[in-house]
Amino acid sequence: MKRTRFSEEQIIGVLKEAEAGAKTADLARRHGVSEATIYNWKSKYGGLEVSDARRLKGLESENAKLKRLLADAMLDQAALKDLLAKKF
Repeated sequence: MKRTRFSEEQIIGVLKEAEAGAKTADLARRHGVSEATIYNWKSKYGGLEVSDARRLKGLESENAKLKRLLADAMLDQAALKDLLAKKF
């Protein structure tokens, strides 16, 4: 998994600066990221508070775990169907 240099709290802090009226180019230069990164952050974290971002991260990890469980269950089900089809 890709490791980020900035935590959710830092990203939201940068976005708060942008909302306060700072120019995107200045923010990008000051924090050492590209302007595209700041726009991507706005699309993902725009309007969120720190607690909301933590909750979002928790929900995303739980969703990934549930998807893995569903894929495993579907794989088991397909294997059982193949086994039954060979038997009869």
